Amino acid sequence: MTGGTDAANNINAQLAETARTLNIPLGVGSLRFALDTKRHDAALKNIRKTAGTVPLLANIGGAQIIEMIKNFDELKRIAGVLESDAFIVHLNPLQELLQRDGQPDMRGLIKAIGRFVKEIKIPVIVKEVGSGISKKDAEKLLDAGVKGIDVAGAGGTSWGGVEILRNGDGINAEFWDWGMPTTYCIREIAKLKKNRKFILIGSGGVNSAFDAAKALALGADHVASARILLQVLQTKGIDGTISFIKEWFDIIKKIMYLTGCDSLDKFNAHVLIKKEDFV
Repeated sequence: MTGGTDAANNINAQLAETARTLNIPLGVGSLRFALDTKRHDAALKNIRKTAGTVPLLANIGGAQIIEMIKNFDELKRIAGVLESDAFIVHLNPLQELLQRDGQPDMRGLIKAIGRFVKEIKIPVIVKEVGSGISKKDAEKLLDAGVKGIDVAGAGGTSWGGVEILRNGDGINAEFWDWGMPTTYCIREIAKLKKNRKFILIGSGGVNSAFDAAKALALGADHVASARILLQVLQTKGIDGTISFIKEWFDIIKKIMYLTGCDSLDKFNAHVLIKKEDFV
């Protein structure tokens, strides 16, 4: 969740408490609102205080990385305030393209990311926001020095759809479902693991334990989810969210048991069988 408002800060604090209880990482929303001001420092510090020692991932947009290519001091400051363990750079060209007064000019992105990787003292992860990352682009990002790829493929929240709704005129509605499916992106990018060492995160439409299990089996090292967890948090609170995620853990363990896998290393694409193969 993006901060900057009392409601968002409260949600971030609840997510931080949930993450601490379950000992799982927490990725915060875009920190663009916190640039060039110390007004939000207290809220960022509270996220770390509430989260305890679990990994926290800061977040900023690719457009901002391009703008700041000559000076990343402000991002370094924010990372220090949050005490983040990694920095996510999110790519949202479709959203920027459809957004009124958006920033769709992504020229120089790889160069800017490469420089950011060299200057920031923590690992950099690059993620999409709903359109997926191709194998070819993942290679370019890894060559630039990033340590992780979060595919964030089509199937989850459509930020292009969000902008279409915000614009309110129905124009560009054809782009609502634009992007590559999460499963495709995971499967293709996982092939790069044969010769490269990086973290692969599967996200984008992960709304159930079975979705998470499929992402892991396809080659993801970690799985991320947002919308469904926010919905549970809003309706059932922190305790309900903790129980919900624990249920996911339990279901994934049962799936691994039923497929004869006693470790995540053994839980891979070989356990997946397409429905049409049964015919």
